[in-house]
Amino acid sequence: MPLQSVRATAGSSTPGATAPVEWSVSDALIPYPDAVAAMEARAAAISAGEASEQVWLLEHPPLYTAGTSAKESDLVAPDRFPVFRSGRGGQFTYHGPGQRIAYLMLDLNRRGPDLRRYVGGLEDWIIATLARFNVTGERRADRIGVWVKRPDKPLLPGGSVAEDKIAAIGIRVRRWVTFHGISLNVDPDLEHYSGIVPCGVSGYGVTSLADLGIPISMAEVDAALKAEFERVFG
Repeated sequence: MPLQSVRATAGSSTPGATAPVEWSVSDALIPYPDAVAAMEARAAAISAGEASEQVWLLEHPPLYTAGTSAKESDLVAPDRFPVFRSGRGGQFTYHGPGQRIAYLMLDLNRRGPDLRRYVGGLEDWIIATLARFNVTGERRADRIGVWVKRPDKPLLPGGSVAEDKIAAIGIRVRRWVTFHGISLNVDPDLEHYSGIVPCGVSGYGVTSLADLGIPISMAEVDAALKAEFERVFG
């Protein structure tokens, strides 16, 4: 992790943890391979009892990542941006400027080794963060991530209200220490999603806070994420 571009602060103590969660914010765009290497190193150190848990907030340059369930047919424009094969769960997704990435290196040995509960916590975290900006985020049993209804768009086939995805979730766990995490669309170039079938789900759109008419700064999003993280996760 390029230390010159990172600001780190301590968070609140977690019950059962030995140290507060460290919050780090990278101001520069972080190359995807560098981020993965840093996450893996931190997760290993946490597992060994040599480092505290961490939430790392950052942005990537434009790129596509393929999760463990990705289908090649969902990569519509393979030459558009760099494509990285990722060990996280899920399918294809886009990352780029204007999107807040939150990578979480948390010790589920202390917090509870329950992946379903952890993913549910991530969804709760995103939904609560969006609520601070008067956006109603919702989960769907058949679609991962967080969604918002779009009554301003044409109805879907069958007459249901259109829905757009505003946040994605993709995690990996090693020895019950998590890495990878979430991406929340603040103000990315949404056209960049056209090079993939996002998360393998067709028939739905992608949105952002800016697209919804909410011009929020990244610093405001970060403050909301931190406040709601402590409420949801401790």
